[in-house]
Amino acid sequence: MSMRASVMRAILMLMLAMPLLSACGFNTIPTREEQAKAAWSEVLNQYQRRADLIPNLVETVKGYAAHEREVLEGVVEARAKATQIQVDASLLENPEAFKTFMESQSQLSGALSRLLAIAENYPDLKASQNFLALQAQLEGTENRIAVARRDYIEAVRLYNTSLKTLPSMLWAKFWFTDAEPLPTFTIAEENQSAPTVDFGSGG
Repeated sequence: MSMRASVMRAILMLMLAMPLLSACGFNTIPTREEQAKAAWSEVLNQYQRRADLIPNLVETVKGYAAHEREVLEGVVEARAKATQIQVDASLLENPEAFKTFMESQSQLSGALSRLLAIAENYPDLKASQNFLALQAQLEGTENRIAVARRDYIEAVRLYNTSLKTLPSMLWAKFWFTDAEPLPTFTIAEENQSAPTVDFGSGG
């Protein structure tokens, strides 16, 4: 049999085998890995959206409560730390970097909570249309962060489970040998809470 005939036969056999491979879970691992990475990208998008809101929020609060210097500087510093870390899909392959990034986001949440809490002491600030608009945007963003995190956790659960269960675990062992479990959120629950931004009942 000629080399060309052998190649053609191999290609034909591969084409015939593809439906069988798909049916027995061959595509499960790469599909779920891509879904998890897409979910992670959405988490990053929402964290970036929050970071983009902070400068205007800080400036607005400063206009009414400039002497709250420690709180204002704390938010600026926390934002700087949270945005200086490289954030892309490669972060998922580095557990230590992932942990550092998530801790920085948790610290930023805490700093934002302190910043928003001082608004209770400044009625003019609470009544500011600019502050109210930023508050609403931040509240919406925190809700989107919570949803994105939930979706990522579920996508990672499905992907990591596929590495441990039949039949996909066989493909992980013999074909997708570089497939590794992806990290999920491990920060203490109390540090994962979104900043409280509802001032609607304030007096």
